[in-house]
Amino acid sequence: AVMLASCGLLLRTALRSAAPGALASFHCSAQHFRAARVAVVLSGCGVYDGTEIHEASAILVHLSRGGAEVQMYAPDIPQMHVIDHSKGQPAEAESRNVLVESARIARGKIASLAKLTTADHDAVIFPGGFGAAKNLSTFAVDGKDCKVNREVERVLKDFHKAGKPIGLCCISPVLAAKVLSGAEVTVGHEEEEGGKWPYAGTAGAIKELGGKHSVFSLTAFYEAHVDTKNKVVTTPAFMCETELHHIFDGIGAMVKNVLKLTGK
Repeated sequence: AVMLASCGLLLRTALRSAAPGALASFHCSAQHFRAARVAVVLSGCGVYDGTEIHEASAILVHLSRGGAEVQMYAPDIPQMHVIDHSKGQPAEAESRNVLVESARIARGKIASLAKLTTADHDAVIFPGGFGAAKNLSTFAVDGKDCKVNREVERVLKDFHKAGKPIGLCCISPVLAAKVLSGAEVTVGHEEEEGGKWPYAGTAGAIKELGGKHSVFSLTAFYEAHVDTKNKVVTTPAFMCETELHHIFDGIGAMVKNVLKLTGK
């Protein structure tokens, strides 16, 4: 206790005797290390008609571990359709709202995508799930001729223009391939390899969309693909039939690289 009191007295004495400029420098240095502010864009709740929940959760865990401040967003639009996940079939009589469904993952703390601006955030991340191809775009129906939701397109273009990093996983890299001409992304392999990469055809579609595709190896799950020129970071996640911890680690690598590119 005596030692702690002595240390406290020495610190107070040093602060009193420090020049005003030194104190200002100390204050500015402390401010410099503020947390990165990251927007996460959801597309509903559930792999077949919205956001892949495991991917969203992994992103949020890794952002929390990285000390980021997070705000979640989703477009306030109807879902393309509703899937009964117990059967894997459309529930014909149901309709749901993307923002309302996404609020389940966000525990209610979510805003309309129309409110997302680059001024408020240092980076943006898009989890995967078929919602990215059904609600954030029409890729699931139209392939290379797809349209991207206008707010999603605005956000991608605004962050790119501002030089702020964009993270995407699973199927969501198709959004960057469509909107950001020449962006280099990965969705995994370009061959199915006996069912290991069941959505391998997406790689060809990315090229048709005007993007560049980088082939991904399983060992790279501990890394992520980084397009340094466009500040676009991608990882395949559930595009691959592999163990959950590999997917979790790959998403962690994506998040780590996004945070690194913020410079915070």
